[in-house]
Formats: sequence, C-alpha cells, structure tokens
Amino acid sequence: MAERSGFFQTDFGRFSARNWSALFLVLMVLIFSVAGPGFFDITNFQNILHLSTGAFLLAAAETLVVITGGIDLSIGYVYGLTSVLGAKVMQILGAGGIALPAVILLGCAAAILVSLLPGLANGILVTRFKVPPFIATMGMWGICNGVTLFLSDGFMPVMGAPQQINDIGNSYFLYIDPSKSVSFFAKPAYITMLNVRSILRLIPNSLFLSLVVLFILAFTMNRTRFGRHTYAIGGSMDAAIRSGINVDRHLVSIYVISSFVSGIAGLFNLFQTGIGNYTPSGANYELMAVAAVVIGGASLTGGKGRIWGTAVGVLVLAVLENGLQIAGISAFYRYIGVGVLLTIAVIIDRAFPDLF
Repeated sequence: MAERSGFFQTDFGRFSARNWSALFLVLMVLIFSVAGPGFFDITNFQNILHLSTGAFLLAAAETLVVITGGIDLSIGYVYGLTSVLGAKVMQILGAGGIALPAVILLGCAAAILVSLLPGLANGILVTRFKVPPFIATMGMWGICNGVTLFLSDGFMPVMGAPQQINDIGNSYFLYIDPSKSVSFFAKPAYITMLNVRSILRLIPNSLFLSLVVLFILAFTMNRTRFGRHTYAIGGSMDAAIRSGINVDRHLVSIYVISSFVSGIAGLFNLFQTGIGNYTPSGANYELMAVAAVVIGGASLTGGKGRIWGTAVGVLVLAVLENGLQIAGISAFYRYIGVGVLLTIAVIIDRAFPDLF
C-alpha cells in the first residue's frame, strides 16, 4: 500500500489518477480502431459527437447538482417533457396558420420556460421542506413522466413539427462538394437528402451547442463566486452557512439551472429527430448522466467535480457503445463495461481523495 501511495505522490502518478478516464478513452479508441473496421473514421467520430449532444448537456446539468452533494433524478423526464411539449406547441401553432419563424420560436420558448418549473420545485422541496434530493427529484420524475404521457396521448410520438427544425438539428458547419462548391451551415440547395452522402460534411453544428454550454458552465464553476460557493456547499454545508453563503437560494438556483440545461437537451432532441419523443426509458438518461459524472471524477458525496471531466465521461460511454457495435459485440456488454468503470471511479475516489 505504501508503494502505491508513493507512486501517486509523483507527478506522473497524480496525472494518471486525475485523468484515468481520458487515458482509458484513448486506449478504447486504439483498441476499437483495430477491432472494428470503420471505427477510426471522421464520419464515425462526428456521429459519436452528434449523437452525444443530449448526453453532454444532461451530464453537465447533473454535475452541478452532484457537486453540491445532491442528485437530480428528474433530468431524463424533463428532457422528454420539453421535447414533447415543444413539438405539441409547434404542431398546434402550425395547424393554426402561424408564420413558420413564429411557430419555431414560440415552441422553443414554451418548452424552455416550462423546463424551469421542475428545477424550481425540486429546489424548494430540498431547501424549504428539507426533502432529501433523491426523494424530491424522484417525485418530480413521476410528475414530468405523467405530464409527458398526457401531452403525447400515451406513448405516441408527437408529429407535426416543421421539417425545417430537423434540417437545423442535423446540419453541419461545412459542406464540401469537390466538383462544384463549398457552403457553410447549410447544404447546397441542389443537394437532396437522397444524395447528401455524396458530399463531405464536416463538424456537426450540434457540437457548437455542446461546447457553448460546457464552456459557460465550466467558466462559471472555475472562475466565478457562484462556482466557488457551489463547491463550498458540497464540501461542507455547515461551513458554507457559517461563511455567509445563502445556501438555500444557491441550491434553488442549482436545481433550476440543472432543469434548464436538461430542457435545452430535450429541445435539441426535437430538432434532431423532428418529433416529440416520449422517453419511457428516461431513467436510463439520468443514470447514464450520473455514470458519466462519476467516471469524469466527481464524488457523489459532493464538493468535487469538473465539467470537462464529465464531458470525458460522456465520451467514454459513447465510444464504448459505438465501438462494441462496430466490432460486432452485443451492446449488452456496454452495461458490464459501465459497471466496471463506475467501480474503478469509486475506488480511485475513495482511495486517493487528496489527488483531486
């Protein structure tokens, strides 16, 4: 034990412990590049980033709550609620003959505004009524689930949103047709969905959404008083109160931000798929978000966590799933892999807490 502790006191040992998930991500990329033909391809990497957009946002939202020592189990169904609600509003307004820009803007505004309510309720329950975060957010999980079921008439996806949102949600920054043209943000007009694969598409615009949200949250947590207060509350709530931090107001803000970012993720899902998706497996979203947060270096006891570490955690899970599929290995092994990674993350957190 002494030798292991000594190793982790060296610069290389501390670097390895702090960044084990990033090192594991690089190792997976190397293995799957050999085992899975087509894995090491720019198109595949872009698909991983594009399809992980919702996961990036949900996991970032969960990170804020986990740093305070809490947990938010409602984010998966806030995600589903905003997707369905946004589609429903667009469907109704579109049928009423409202202009297309107004239909899209009003649908987005309604979805985002409603997404604030679960977070506000969670925060009030946790602070004013002293309900444990696990119970409070599980209750909101059920409420969001029921409202979403009502809006979608059961398990039916909500159709009728403008086709243009799907074009926006799946667009790329750069389109290159070697024989004719180069265009930005939107494919050339003469390219249809049938022959879009004939041109080179680079950098999905969804990546910019992920980066903007992650940069804002990372800057907030690392460079502002709000971030310092968040870590202080997670480290010791009693000490935070004695130092003059308004803990109750801060925690309400954290849960509202978590719900708001989850709402953005749900709205993006609407733009990505073109339909309002009810998510009966919504629990998987929040559980995978928690897994990404822990793999990224956060502690469920609070006071520790990094937004960019969480982003690496999301990529670890996404590459694991994608690599297994391309290698022809059953996706069921993904859950085994997630369990192993979580175990490693907890062992490192408990054995070497001073490294972070």
